[in-house]
Amino acid sequence: MLRVGPSGLCTELVLLIHTSHFKWGYRSYQMVLKGTVTDFLGFDERADAEALRKAMKGLGTDEESILTLLTSRSNAQRQEIAVAFKTLFGRDLLDDLKSELTGKFEKLIVALMKPSRLYDAYELKHALKGAGTNEKVLTEIIASRTPAELRAIKQVYEEEYGSNLEDDVVGDTSGFYQRMLVVLLQANRDPDGRIDEAQVEQDAQALFRAGELKWGTDEEKFITIFGTRSVSHLRRVFDKYMTISGFQIEETIDRETSGNLEQLLLAVVKSIRSIPAYLAETLYYAMKGAGTDDHTVIRIVVSRSEIDLFNIRKEFRKNFATSLYSMIKFRKEPIRSYRE
Repeated sequence: MLRVGPSGLCTELVLLIHTSHFKWGYRSYQMVLKGTVTDFLGFDERADAEALRKAMKGLGTDEESILTLLTSRSNAQRQEIAVAFKTLFGRDLLDDLKSELTGKFEKLIVALMKPSRLYDAYELKHALKGAGTNEKVLTEIIASRTPAELRAIKQVYEEEYGSNLEDDVVGDTSGFYQRMLVVLLQANRDPDGRIDEAQVEQDAQALFRAGELKWGTDEEKFITIFGTRSVSHLRRVFDKYMTISGFQIEETIDRETSGNLEQLLLAVVKSIRSIPAYLAETLYYAMKGAGTDDHTVIRIVVSRSEIDLFNIRKEFRKNFATSLYSMIKFRKEPIRSYRE
């Protein structure tokens, strides 16, 4: 039987969070990022492929074996297993897994098996697909990815789906929200370097005039500055803005904008300050209250497990006085199965 925690999230998911084998990541925006998943020592892709085939063969599916194996391998190793599976059995591993699994458990396995940038592209495609648009997913992914990551996502999206991500976003969104998304997807943010204090002052003043000092709001000014200036520059702008106006920039955004644009601008500001802190907050509110947004929890935990999940864990504990591990595993809700 698959073990399921009180939140309805499979307890094996917490293995991606609560592990002693940290993967040291890259230095980004003056923060050393660490994932919580690393390559499995003694890895044998053929043996793993055979184990997965055995778990799916015959009557019933050994779901626990599948999940335990996949959560203990890095994403690159999972791709090697998929190649070995095709070589040994002439079958597509992901297709076989999807045919054997259902519901939220299937969503988790799909997330684990897709290469990271392809998974982001997959999530964006599904956010844009069908009658409605999932602006929450668009905002979270596009606001929190670096320019290099966004360029990779756009390339993979076009290769996988045969359409242009920016065009699809334009077709499904509107107004200033659409404009901000497109500016971010251009991935033309200035690189970090020497900070020009005169330009910092100029941008802070421009934002003050575009919001608090103006009847109405000059949204274009916020979009241009937030979408093109470097991370280190914007951090200084936010500090200078506080000095000039007496307000945090988030307070001004809350007063001067609304709806999807407000949420996107706030997500950009929070990501500029700290991507791990922003994603920790997103996880917290996905689990706070009566229900759990399992889709968001799976997306963030899986997609960040090899990038900065260790940092997200630290920010979660610091800001919410509980651990991410505990909140996922011990939420006081009725037990729900991924097969529901």
